[in-house]
Amino acid sequence: MQRPLAGLTRRNAAREAIAGITLLAIAVPLNIGYAQIAGLPPTAGLYALVVPGIAYAMLVSSRQVVASPDAAAAALVGSSVGGLAVAGSADYLAMALAQAILCGALFALAAVFRLGFLANFLSKPILVGFVGGLALDILVSQIAKMLGIKIDSGSGFEERAGGLVLGLPNVNGWSVLISVPAVAVLVAGRRLARTVPWALVVLITATTAVVAAGLEAKGVSVLGAVDAGPPALVWPRLDWNLWLALIPSAIALTMVTMAEGLLVARSYSEKRGYGTSPNRDLLAFGAANAAAGATGGFAIGSSTSRTAAMDQLGSRTQLPTLVAAGGTLLLLMFGTALLEHIPAPAIGAIVGVAILPLLGIREFRSLWRQDRFEFLIAAACFLVTLLIGAIPGIVIAFVLALINLARRASTPAIDVLAADDRPGSSLLDPAPLGTPTAPGVLVIRMAAPLFFANGSVLSQSVKRAVSTIPGVHHVVLDLEAVTDIDVTGAEAFAALSDWLRRHKVNLAFSRPRRQIRDRMDSLGMARGATFYPTNREALAALSSPSTET
Repeated sequence: MQRPLAGLTRRNAAREAIAGITLLAIAVPLNIGYAQIAGLPPTAGLYALVVPGIAYAMLVSSRQVVASPDAAAAALVGSSVGGLAVAGSADYLAMALAQAILCGALFALAAVFRLGFLANFLSKPILVGFVGGLALDILVSQIAKMLGIKIDSGSGFEERAGGLVLGLPNVNGWSVLISVPAVAVLVAGRRLARTVPWALVVLITATTAVVAAGLEAKGVSVLGAVDAGPPALVWPRLDWNLWLALIPSAIALTMVTMAEGLLVARSYSEKRGYGTSPNRDLLAFGAANAAAGATGGFAIGSSTSRTAAMDQLGSRTQLPTLVAAGGTLLLLMFGTALLEHIPAPAIGAIVGVAILPLLGIREFRSLWRQDRFEFLIAAACFLVTLLIGAIPGIVIAFVLALINLARRASTPAIDVLAADDRPGSSLLDPAPLGTPTAPGVLVIRMAAPLFFANGSVLSQSVKRAVSTIPGVHHVVLDLEAVTDIDVTGAEAFAALSDWLRRHKVNLAFSRPRRQIRDRMDSLGMARGATFYPTNREALAALSSPSTET
């Protein structure tokens, strides 16, 4: 088993510690903003950096992926819990904690039963649309903060967008004077010096300006008092029906984090040349989420932007996460008074700029060029998530994933193979349309599992080939690319066998895998059938005149 903090040595400890200070500077302002998106107090975002960060760093196999509340997780928490309780109430906070604990349990189950493959159903178009819808939903609220406009954060997207438009005559000029320079610094800083914690620079500068000029009295909203003290163990006291009501949103949070977290972990491990264990990473996410729910935080996801920032600083271990946890603990114990006058427009600017890439504009354009159907899937997920909600969005995402999978599987490549003069070849090239593999013989290859979605497609393709090519006496099915057969596929195959028999065409098989041969035996498909180890041997046996009927 890989030891904790793999890759940490005396030679790189100082560099990793400095990266941890930078991570702290990035994480504090973002987590405060994400806590507000989730409808929680600022301390929830800070608590999520302490015990959950330590638990994750000590268990995870990935040396670089940073775990923390992110924009997508915060929006999911706000939209799901907001439908069950009023933001700011004790029940709301308890539900957010319970939701994180449920996520921890689901991650643990996924690790134990090796269910990480389920995340593969969230393909890139689905993730682009789903996360993009959440990002635009968040962006409306952040723009309102930047303009000093009051909107109902608990309402739907249409109401908040309408409230933003109707509130434009009441824009607070001082808020704009804070947010516009903040956005300019964040955007320019990202291009000119990516390693500088510009969010912290903006936060300190804006807070100093608010205090020095007394802007709170001129209508600029500020963060307000932040409770001091370290995180404490808590347990959400809720009725069982409320726990059950939180399960769908916990599943959605788990799936999104699973899909993004494992993908990012694999990407960086391949890029930097070290190994990872997906199931151990799932267990680490589970421990982090359970710790968040038990210490006053909220759901933990994987932060792609913070992971990229650590990679650019040369960090190759989880020590920065531990340094950030320690720094946050010190801030909670001794420095919360410094947070009280942070202006809301600055927080809105920091979060707004951070989520702009999540809108997926570049990805949508790429999908439009590459595959219009995939683009429509992304657009559907985007609109459902934005206009109906995050949970319906994730449900639609899975339905569309299954439709897309069935669409592709129901149109497999089915080819009549061509013979050639190379004795060592495996007959891999398709024959010209209307041409047999050899006189009287068709070798047909299907490159997909044989199951309910394509059994009739195979049957129709074979019938069409036999009917259009004259003089066919033998059909050989090349099974090398067939990896599975289900009951419906076997029934479609039995009907095809009867049709061939009535048309006096013999059926044989070539190159089956051992597990497919066993599967055919169990389904009764191999009874009385002839199998050939290669297509060449099938042709040699069936092309002679004595084999024709």
